[in-house]
Amino acid sequence: MNLPPKVTDRAFARLAEIGAADQGQALRVAVEGGGCSGFQYDIALDAPADDDLVLEGRGEKVVVDSVSLPFLENAVIDFSEELIGARFVIENPNATASCGCGTSFSM
Repeated sequence: MNLPPKVTDRAFARLAEIGAADQGQALRVAVEGGGCSGFQYDIALDAPADDDLVLEGRGEKVVVDSVSLPFLENAVIDFSEELIGARFVIENPNATASCGCGTSFSM
């Protein structure tokens, strides 16, 4: 059964820290062609569109457009803080390979 992506509480907490909802914005997670493995994630703050899937928590929103949604089924959107930096990350069970940077994948 295909399920929409999930967003961790840690990701929603980070969005609350940066005040995305206060600015009328959401975290947009999209999949585009390109990157070294065929597809790449585009993660940015953006205003929600009418046809987006909206995932809500802690008063914050994460949105996924209808074209990207099939690529993100059952994925987990998280926020990671490591020695090399902090960033939103996608754990995508649909990806068959990914590059070292973690933003490019193939299916």
